[in-house]
Order: sequence, then C-alpha cells, then structure tokens
Amino acid sequence: MADETIGIVGAGIVGLATAREIALSRPGTRVVVLEKEQEVSLHQTGHNSGVVHAGIYYKPGSLKADLTVRGVALLREYCQERELPYREIGKLVVAVREDELGRMNDLYERARNNHVPDLRKISREEIRELEPHAGGVAALHSPRTAITDYPAIARAFAKDVVDSGGEVRLGFPVTGITTVPGGVEVASGQERVTVDRLILCAGLQSDLVAKLAQDKQEPKIVPFRGEYMLLKPEKTHLVRGLLYPVPDPRYPFLGVHFTPRVDGTVEVGPNAVLALAREGYTRTRISPAHLLGLAAYPGAWKMAAQHWRTGIKEYRGSFSTAAFMKDAKLYVPGVSAADVVRGGAGLRAQALDRDGTLVDDFRIHQVGRITAVRNAPSPAATASMAIAEHLVQAMFKNRSAI
Repeated sequence: MADETIGIVGAGIVGLATAREIALSRPGTRVVVLEKEQEVSLHQTGHNSGVVHAGIYYKPGSLKADLTVRGVALLREYCQERELPYREIGKLVVAVREDELGRMNDLYERARNNHVPDLRKISREEIRELEPHAGGVAALHSPRTAITDYPAIARAFAKDVVDSGGEVRLGFPVTGITTVPGGVEVASGQERVTVDRLILCAGLQSDLVAKLAQDKQEPKIVPFRGEYMLLKPEKTHLVRGLLYPVPDPRYPFLGVHFTPRVDGTVEVGPNAVLALAREGYTRTRISPAHLLGLAAYPGAWKMAAQHWRTGIKEYRGSFSTAAFMKDAKLYVPGVSAADVVRGGAGLRAQALDRDGTLVDDFRIHQVGRITAVRNAPSPAATASMAIAEHLVQAMFKNRSAI
C-alpha cells in the first residue's frame, strides 16, 4: 500500500514533470494525474514553439531565472537519454536600430548574471556570417539555445509516471475541491478521488481551479493568443537559427521572431492578442462568460488603459498578413507577406494582478495541503523539470506544518 497519495491537476508538461518527479524521487508515494482532456499536453504544451530558452531575459535572482537555467540542464540530459529531439541551433537577439543598442546591452548584462553559456555580442558583419539573410546592426549570440519537441517530452513524462506505478486519469474535469480530514477530495461530477496532498498545474484554468481550492482571487488568468505564420518551404533556407528582436521591457512577450522547428518548418511569430475565450485558439471562438468575468476584474481595465495602443497594433497584425510581416521583415529583409502562409496558434496563460500588472515571474501559492501554480508562462516548458523539483521540495518541506 502506498505511504501517501499525491494528486496533480493538469497533464501539461509542468503537471506531468511534477508527477514524474514525485514518482521517481519519493518511493512509496502514489501519484495520480487528473486531466480534463482525453489526451495529455493538449493546450499550452501542445501549441509550444519548441524553443529551449537559455535564460537571457529573466530578472537575475527571480524564480524564472533560477529554474530556467537549472531546467535546461535537466531537459538536455533527459532528451539525450530518451533519444528525443534536442538541437542546439543557436539564437540571435538582433538590434535592428541604433536606439535598441542600450536595451541590448542591458539584456547582455542580465544574461551574464544568469550565467547563460557562451553568450557574446556580435557585430553586423558577424550576424551575416551566422545568418546571411538577416538584418540588424548588432546582436547577442546564444549558441546553446536549442529546439525540441515538448509534446513528445510530455508523453514521455506520462509514460514514466505510469511505469513507476502512478496513474494518468484522462477525461476528469475538476468540478470541486474539498479539504477533508487528513486529505483533499477532488470531484469530477459524481466521481471522487481522495488524495493526501494536491498540486494544481492547470495552466489556462489555473485561477478557476485555484478558486475551487479556496485560494485567493489574484492573480487572474488572461489568455493571450499567439498566432504564427509559416515560411513557405522554398523560403526556409533564409533562416538557419532562431532570430529574435530585442524585447520591449514593458511586456512579458518576446515579439515576432523566426523559429525553425524540429520538423524542418520555420514559424514567424507570435503576435499577442487578447483571446476572447479561455481556450480561444481562433478569432471566432468567443465566450460571453469569459468576457463578463474579464470585464468584472479591475485589473483588466487598468491593463487596457495602459496598453490599448499596443493592443490595436497586435490586432491589426492578426487580420492583415502584410501588417503582421512588417516588423518581421526588419530581421529577414528578403521575406515578404507573399512568402508565408497562416500557421497555427497557441495561448499564453498570462497572470494579471488587480492593479493591472502583467505578472512576469512564476507564482506559486500554498493553501493547506494544496499547492497552486498560479503563473507559469514561457519559459515554463524549458524549466518544467526544475519547476517540478522546486514544487516537490517545497511541498515535502512544508508537510510537517500541515
């Protein structure tokens, strides 16, 4: 009989990595993953661009910075062991104007503090040596930045859980969470599962599921849709590695960039438009209930007041390929709107505080026997194995207080 049963809500890459960490590091502990969909990694993980981030962007000392750097090492080793795709194709963060050089230099210092390996500043001429078709006046070169297949990794994590005696229960949408003597009862309609402790890794649903667990309202999840173009096959040779802009420090989004995939395609994007449904992967998916909930939240109005101009620009790119590609052409001048086709879209579960602040760092709450991951956007896939370590260490460290 198991010494203890730990429940995980959510079978995205973070939830599955956490379940795997418990199953392998805590012998005698039974793990059950509860997922509302009929397959794992269907949402954020399944729509991920596949980039393994090196840790360039994140505030030194933040949870994001620490767990990303640790997560890269763990993920690389795991992919090598399991013969999963992991290609270090390198990244250029490109300044296309002289007035971006100050921000690029600030980013370089931040990356150095995060111990990003082999990062260096390069000149216009060195850009052309690495990317003959790229624009830019200077860049940061991160040769160890990689690409992978996150859905394949998530499926491997799920197999590890099952092979270790755990369970991944699909088709289990959580409708209730109740603390009971000595544990937590999780309901899905009339079905009940009782566990000793519970970890919530619900992604796009994280605030709603946390509310069931009596966690506080903030932060609220506001989904942003990121839409992609695909370079036509005859144009993919124009991009060798990852090409990124110098990010705007006001936003947690990284801007439209060029991303080679492990399948040989090259994505251009994403933009960042406010989704009109919790799982609004298309423009036509609209949920009145979601919009009413958003309208009732003070932080949404404060965010809109601060960023409406940027929002209009992003929506323009959503409806117009020419507008979408306007900025992208700065990084690969030889690419035009005629060289791309519409690709897929992903959703970012962006946490928003009541004061209108877009939450940047990972955020984790503890509510008795329940651990709630309230904000884990990109680079959560990169950091997933390190996030799992962090959650498990914190959970078992705090068990004596419960």
